[in-house]
Amino acid sequence: MDTVQKGLESPALPRADFPRFLLDQQSFVPYYEQIVAQVRTLITDKRLSEGDTFYSEGEVARMLGISKMPVRQAFQKLRSEGLLVISRGKRPMIGSGKLPWNFQQLRGFSEEMRRRGLEPSARVLSLKRKEPDGDVMQALNLQPGDEVYCLKRLRFVEGQPVAVVTSFLPAAIFPDIDKQNLEGQSLYHVFEQVYKRKLHWAEEVIGAAIANPEDARLLQASAGSAVLLIKEKTYDTQEVAIEYSVSVLRGDRYTASVVSVRKK
Repeated sequence: MDTVQKGLESPALPRADFPRFLLDQQSFVPYYEQIVAQVRTLITDKRLSEGDTFYSEGEVARMLGISKMPVRQAFQKLRSEGLLVISRGKRPMIGSGKLPWNFQQLRGFSEEMRRRGLEPSARVLSLKRKEPDGDVMQALNLQPGDEVYCLKRLRFVEGQPVAVVTSFLPAAIFPDIDKQNLEGQSLYHVFEQVYKRKLHWAEEVIGAAIANPEDARLLQASAGSAVLLIKEKTYDTQEVAIEYSVSVLRGDRYTASVVSVRKK
């Protein structure tokens, strides 16, 4: 059966040689996903580069002969991935593909990704009950003889590995957490809904590092590539440190976004 396709054609292209898009009307893949997939491919193939101007929602809708709704969905998805920069009164532009993480909001990884319209998932690499080392004891205000669960997970966005996260959890606060489903639900959800420890605030130390061979393998990155290293202590409403985590994120996918306010 022949594929029915419509192309993006307009006398007002962002530039004369701007890439052409196609819609397969007989595909089961939604229109917005087709648009997103083609933009990703064009960026990967370097046919679109950071800073290139892009079509407006109205232009795409008119050129493809479809409503604005799927186009708006595509733009929102691309924006959430850092691939499209949209500013009021300006033509959209191709972005860097780096996701700014706003540390002013206490959100778990899954919550943050879903807020951006992305699909998060996780794989547990290891989960052990052990005596903590000095750094973990200090971070969690533990005493000699206290134990922690050491949970190491590989985090994915849209099926692509983006972070290796190691969480240290006081065993006295989270007994039998090894029996919870830690791949199918947010860790913050487990804290608040299962163990009734309502989260309050977190303290982060953010820095740059070089990926070690194991992290690079897990993240499908080159050994020695740049990573974003985040050490975080999370407190509940009783001001108790209930989690200390060390996250290694791909440096080509994330940037840190911090808002500072000058006190009068």
